[in-house]
Amino acid sequence: MSLTRRSTLGLMAGAVFAPSAARAQSFPSKPVTIIVPYPAGGPTDAIARFVAQDLSASLGQNVIVDNRAGASGAVGTRAVAHAVADGYTIVFGNNQTHGNNMFLLKEPGYDAVKDFAPLAGVGAFEHAFVTRKDLPAKTIQELIALAKADPGKLNYGSTGIGSGSHLAMELFMQRTGIKMTHVPFRGAAPLVQELIGGRIDIANSTLPSVLEQINAGALRGIAIASPERNPQARDLPTLREQGVTNADADSWAAFFAPAKVPEPVLDTLSKAIIASLNKPATRDAIIKLGFTLKVRDPATFRPYHLQEIATWKQIITDAGVKAE
Repeated sequence: MSLTRRSTLGLMAGAVFAPSAARAQSFPSKPVTIIVPYPAGGPTDAIARFVAQDLSASLGQNVIVDNRAGASGAVGTRAVAHAVADGYTIVFGNNQTHGNNMFLLKEPGYDAVKDFAPLAGVGAFEHAFVTRKDLPAKTIQELIALAKADPGKLNYGSTGIGSGSHLAMELFMQRTGIKMTHVPFRGAAPLVQELIGGRIDIANSTLPSVLEQINAGALRGIAIASPERNPQARDLPTLREQGVTNADADSWAAFFAPAKVPEPVLDTLSKAIIASLNKPATRDAIIKLGFTLKVRDPATFRPYHLQEIATWKQIITDAGVKAE
């Protein structure tokens, strides 16, 4: 090959790779938006805002939280899947948006695996059984007895079709042989409001979304669906302590970017988010919500993500939950 031809090819290669490298070196040069696909005021929103506040300092640009609720989290998630793949729009998703929607929405508008690159696994929301204050059931066994006495009369709330709170309750009903009526809401905040108001009977909700209300006496906590008690709610007995051994459930959460974002930009975002989550101030704020932190880098999160999708797909099939 002639020297001239080699030089030409070298220049062509440089022209291909230089823009991507330049973008990575200058990233971020404008504000970054974290889309939360749920209403403001819930625990998912709170965690995203803790991280956004720290990222604004570490990245040297404003990091904005944009709440785009609807369609079981699919509206906001879809917006990120189809956003410009430059790293300036990312999403704080979970097992609903990046898992169960694939099986429970006929047209989610995105593929949870192919359309996204994970930035960081954050941990999990443990689920707590909470009731309206005047429900005549103070333990899980009393709840089971009440439900069996009049199948379908009790209603339970969730944060939407296919949400962790929905499927965790479906799993519980399947394991205990009871039947209750499902009332879905658009996020944790309206669910908790209706539960406090006594318009629904019970929820198997994420602990961060109800911990404050349990502590204040506005709701009655009767169990946590986890192998061990949560340090932020030590008085809340586990399902296992109350004789239900096969219905534990939690809901993971993670940050994602569009799949085609350049690798150097993904790396910058991932490292910044992980560093934020590992800072004592951020960790303490999140843990106080009742959230269980378990930070995973992209390489560790990917196989976990795929396994979780397979696990909950089977639970959905076994529970007979149909796509909408």
